[in-house]
Amino acid sequence: MKKVSAALWAALTVCCVEVLHGLPDGYSQTRKHGSPREDEFTEKFFTQTLDHFNFNSMGNGTFSQRYLITEKYWDKGHGPVFFYTGNEGDVWEFALNSGFITELAAQQRALLIFAEHRYYGKSLPFGKDSFTIPQISLLTVEQALADYAVMITELKQQLAATDCPVIVFGGSYGGMLSVYMRIRYPNIVAGALAASAPILSTAGLGDSRQFFRDVTNDFASFSPECRDAVRGAFHQLKELAEHRDYSRIQAKFSLCKPPSSAQDIHQLNGLLRNAFTLMAMLDYPYSTHFMGNMPANPVKVACETMLSGPDLLTNLRNTAVADVTQSYPAAIVYNATGVLTCFDLYSLYIECADPTGCGLGFDSMAWDYQACTEINLCYESNNVTDMFPPMAFTDRDRTLYCSKRWAVVPRPDWLKIQFWGDALSTASNIIFSNGDLDPWANGGVRKSLSSSLIAVNISGGAHHLDLRGSNDADPPSVIIARKTEADLIAQWVKMERTRLRQSP
Repeated sequence: MKKVSAALWAALTVCCVEVLHGLPDGYSQTRKHGSPREDEFTEKFFTQTLDHFNFNSMGNGTFSQRYLITEKYWDKGHGPVFFYTGNEGDVWEFALNSGFITELAAQQRALLIFAEHRYYGKSLPFGKDSFTIPQISLLTVEQALADYAVMITELKQQLAATDCPVIVFGGSYGGMLSVYMRIRYPNIVAGALAASAPILSTAGLGDSRQFFRDVTNDFASFSPECRDAVRGAFHQLKELAEHRDYSRIQAKFSLCKPPSSAQDIHQLNGLLRNAFTLMAMLDYPYSTHFMGNMPANPVKVACETMLSGPDLLTNLRNTAVADVTQSYPAAIVYNATGVLTCFDLYSLYIECADPTGCGLGFDSMAWDYQACTEINLCYESNNVTDMFPPMAFTDRDRTLYCSKRWAVVPRPDWLKIQFWGDALSTASNIIFSNGDLDPWANGGVRKSLSSSLIAVNISGGAHHLDLRGSNDADPPSVIIARKTEADLIAQWVKMERTRLRQSP
């Protein structure tokens, strides 16, 4: 395998270590605003095999898998194929919030495809029955990767693109899938950009305290007093609960019903902790409509609210859920539209096998199942290394929950066995990008492992900021990161074309 040129490698090394305050000589970037438009893509459905690994299961059935495609920028039959490995949600959500890939497709004249993950969005193999047992059993990482491999291969044939190099992209879990595609199907995929992909922590490698510690650090970095205020507010909530002053808790948090048990308080703590998690993940320098509606710099907005007066419980409510009767008609997370008149603990937040949150609806059921099988998400808060109430989620807790909910026993080491864990040295052509504001970052690869396994660290970057479209508010570090990624991808495309020409 060819190595990165000395000049590019030197630039990468600098980029991965510190912020670059400026652009490389000769580089100019068109500053665009917002997300790709829906009318740029055509929505289509692909006839996909239900079970790639058992010829006798499910009657050799198929299902309709949704994908979005645009040939708008493509040098037909020659330009590369940029393929987004869809993750745990509706494919439109990711397509409309991944403008960098569209910009890069225009620059490198690529065919652009966003694939929807099985069991999410409209790609439900058994319709509403997809989440029953045993139908749910076909929701695995391996099946999803095989879906993408088959889709890429057949679409390339249909579109006369068999000689076009394929680069895969993904963010978060989708970034993990991009890594796995390059590892599992290097004959199909020439390279991968894995943005904010926690491939180590989800394989059970690392510290269970890391995630909520890093959420806390985001708020403490803005202001240590903000962290202390959040911790103090949770302590006051705990005291009210210990005294069973449930009516006051109801009033303080505008709950539809007063809590009546320790479980209700646990649920309230989880709902509030999840709000801070989302604000840390989505701490973009401009307002967004991704995984909800967020203002610009939500951590800053939250901290200003937490420090706005002496009543910490009121400040906590106004940050997460809002006072529906007074001067805070809308909160940052749960009532961003301001339409709720009270808050139902069990409909706004669902506790599941992912302590960082599964979301709501069918997508939340699918992710819960994945967190009960292959994806290891045993994170805890403890009120010592973080600002949140002690809420453990151990391997035993996970096993008990998943056995009851889905009749499955998790395999904590399965991702490490299947997809190499931290033993990635024999892989190649993968970019691991992470922003230092993202609590998922330290669950991923932060140091380059070789000349073709490149870590790009983005100072001031939140959850896969580099995949978003260009914006005037972007920090210089993400502009540099995107330039680095574009250069590497262009090099991989060129290398793959050479390989294909030399193939018999």
